Order: sequence, then structure tokens, then C-alpha cells
Amino acid sequence: MKLIVTRPAAQAAGWVQRLSALGLQAQALPLIGVAALDDVAPVQAAWHRLADKALVVFVSPNAVQHFFAAAPRLAVWPPGVAAGSTGPGTSAALREAGVPAAQLAEPAADALAFDSEALWVQIRDWPWQGRRALVVRGEEGRDWLAQTLRGHGAEVDFVAAYRRVAPLLDEGGVRLLAAARAQPADHLWLFSSSEALGHLHTLAPAADWSASRALASHPRIVQTAREAGFGEVDTVAPAPEAVWAWLQGPNLQSRAL
Repeated sequence: MKLIVTRPAAQAAGWVQRLSALGLQAQALPLIGVAALDDVAPVQAAWHRLADKALVVFVSPNAVQHFFAAAPRLAVWPPGVAAGSTGPGTSAALREAGVPAAQLAEPAADALAFDSEALWVQIRDWPWQGRRALVVRGEEGRDWLAQTLRGHGAEVDFVAAYRRVAPLLDEGGVRLLAAARAQPADHLWLFSSSEALGHLHTLAPAADWSASRALASHPRIVQTAREAGFGEVDTVAPAPEAVWAWLQGPNLQSRAL
């Protein structure tokens, strides 16, 4: 069985490498394109105001990558400013970017889901009245955390560090998509975004996914996959090791991959 990694290309490559190291067959089929913004002036301006923030939340590894790529020359993460992460991949990207571990706020390792709600559990007791926060994201995104912070007295701004675009499949991607449609029992989809499922529908609007199986990193994505017609969908933590562990159970009758 082949695992289909649908994350953006840069993240998918790392996932394929880690899954392969665990002895699994995996191939990338990026269903979300990520592009830099034409104008990075707002991001650079945000960098100059970082020291005024109590918290800077990054919604994804892409947010980290593009925010730090646009940093002014010689810029460093300011002391006393927490960097918020919504999951392990984003936390790893922040550490790699040089954010000190002591300044990282992230969901608990055993959180039921990795999202803004899980991050909020860790920071909800902070004194928010009158403090400032920044959310780094794409051109669009969820407002739940910002609204929650404002409800507790914080001032919250947003800055877009990148934009999401429709994917362009190469020849290998086209073949993989065709194989997954023709042989659903031989493929297992890994979804980390509801938007990826929307792009999949655009790429294959007439596809019948009723015999296909998928793993998703969040209950919202599970629901979207089911609405898209996937016959079997389960939730798994967004980590290659969690996917490996899921496959060792009775889920697929411990099939060799």
C-alpha cells in the first residue's frame, strides 16, 4: 500500500523521507500550492514591531518559513516575546528558525488535536488584558484564536506572510492520482487540510472515492473528507510516527507496506 502525502511540496518532501525511514511506501501529491507574497513590506514592518508583542502565533510551518524569509537583515527573535505554535510541525520550524525553546508556546504533546484551540489551553491563563498579539498566516485563515484573545482583553493584529494557490501536478502527480482512483485499495490518503480536499475535487471532479481510505489530522478535516465521499476516514496525529503506529494496529489488518 502506498501513502499519499498531500501537504505542500516543501513539507511533503520531509514527510515522505520520514515515512520511508519507518519502512513505509510514500509519495507526495501536493494539493496546496504555497507562494511568497509580491510585497513583503507588511511582514518587515511586523518584524520591527515584534518587541511590542506578548505573543506571535504562527498557524503553520509555511507561516514560519515565509515570515522568517522576509525578516530584515540581522533581525533576531526578541527576548520576552512568545512564539505560538498550533502543532509539532510548526514548533519544529520555529526551533529551526532560531526561536529559543523557552519562548515557544505550543499544544500539549498528548492533545487530542493540534490547532488553535489546543494552543489556547496552554495560554488561556496568561494576563491578556491590554497585551498585544500578532497572528502570522496566509492571506486568509480562521479568526477563532484572535477573537478569543480579544475577548480576554488583548489587542490582536494579523499579517499575511504567504499565499495559498491551487496545485499544479507534474507527470508523477498525474500518474499517482490516476492510480489512486483506479486502485483505491492500494492507496491511503493523508490529509492535513480541508482546502486540499477542495483542490482534489477540482482536479478530479467526477472521481468516486467511496472505496478509498484516508487519514486526517483534525476532526474538521475528517468531516470534509467524508463529505467528499471517502469511504473510510480516521483521525491521526500529524506526525509520521503516528501514521506508522496507526498502521500497526487492526486498522488495515497490519498489512505490510
